[in-house]
Amino acid sequence: MDGFQAYGAGKAGGAFDPLTFIKQPQTVIRILCWLFSIVILGCIANEGYVNRPEEVEEYCIFNRNQNACNYAVAMGTLCFLCSAGFLALDVYFPQISGVKDRKKAVMADIGVSVFWSFIWFVGFCFLANQWQVSKAEDNPLNEGADAARATIIFCFFSIFTWGGVSLLSLERLKRVSYEEEYNKLFTPPLS
Repeated sequence: MDGFQAYGAGKAGGAFDPLTFIKQPQTVIRILCWLFSIVILGCIANEGYVNRPEEVEEYCIFNRNQNACNYAVAMGTLCFLCSAGFLALDVYFPQISGVKDRKKAVMADIGVSVFWSFIWFVGFCFLANQWQVSKAEDNPLNEGADAARATIIFCFFSIFTWGGVSLLSLERLKRVSYEEEYNKLFTPPLS
């Protein structure tokens, strides 16, 4: 049962090794998800709203559609929090000694990761469409164009990073399920 120590009770109560944690593929991809959400949020918050010289009120750079900027800000914020929460769960995961609890954590990770991959796909399509139909006269100085493009690109990248987390979580689920079956078959009877 030595092969399961990273996923089960073998490591429960053990010391946390940050270097090993950072080197895990799931951690690297989850940190990328976290960083991409910061970039998206930062681009919209910093340069996503512009105004014409004769106007006082700012409007969204994406076709003057406030919903586009609101969507990006909301999803960037929620994704940032979700990524941070699941990073914390990844730190805590080896300390979970119950196989059923680990399985629930992995199932939640899969569901959330698939959800975010879909949300970023919708966001990419929505923002790319709104950017495509934006009028040049709405932004004559071309302010924030790079930020808008960066937001669209990082929405696109987020689809694949969250998809990668989903696939790695599926692999983790297989290992946890195997460990559950192993424990059922090879646990000595209590006498």
